[in-house]
Amino acid sequence: MMAYLDGDWLELATPSGNTIRVLKASHPRARRLRLTVSPKGARVTYPQGTHPSQVNAFLRHNADWLEKKLDELNLVVEPLPPLRVGHVLEFPLRGEPVVLDWAEGAYPRVVAYDGGVTLEIPRPHSRALPVARGLLASHFENLIRRDVSRWLAGYVPQLGLAPTALRIRPMKSLWGSLDTRDRINLDLALALAPPAALRYVLAHELCHLKVRNHSPRFWAHVESIFPDWREQRDWLRQNGAMLKAELDRLIADVAD
Repeated sequence: MMAYLDGDWLELATPSGNTIRVLKASHPRARRLRLTVSPKGARVTYPQGTHPSQVNAFLRHNADWLEKKLDELNLVVEPLPPLRVGHVLEFPLRGEPVVLDWAEGAYPRVVAYDGGVTLEIPRPHSRALPVARGLLASHFENLIRRDVSRWLAGYVPQLGLAPTALRIRPMKSLWGSLDTRDRINLDLALALAPPAALRYVLAHELCHLKVRNHSPRFWAHVESIFPDWREQRDWLRQNGAMLKAELDRLIADVAD
């Protein structure tokens, strides 16, 4: 099992016989090697000056994980029509298909109704697209925060622990994480998923307040507060690439 260099890409041969292409990129602020997976593919980031042999060894060590994550994401995603001002499109929101349409208004806002959302954008429309993306990102974040605040009221007494903060942002490969300061990070794309999937990710990260690994003891905590976790985990594995691609087309400029 070797990693071969090809310009800005590495080709990793896995134990199962597959070959994975990994985009490599040094970063001036990187402190460690980091491997991420998204619907666009795999990427390894490393501190400037890192020897290629270290990058290769890191990839070889994580080959099984990388292959599994790529398989979970099901990277074959049909190209989606881009977000265009004035053009109606359909996308998933809270697990249900909704219609996005446009209207003129006195000020920028999202008007939600049963079965859809309307983006009201005042004239002139020279910056309508970035404004629309920002509105959608804020709307999705508000939906997540509304659900999470309600569920936390039940989970915190059960666990006897609470996160110090909640951050919601687009995440390339993860659905959630818990940092060393006990802050929970959630992927903005979870606003597009069924509420039960979002609730599973929240329960998962809350249980990391008690157990920082994925040992049997950790999964026992998840089972105790969210018994349907397997079903929701599998749903995200099957539909994750689609959700992240949908979010990307809706708020790509905001995410960047």
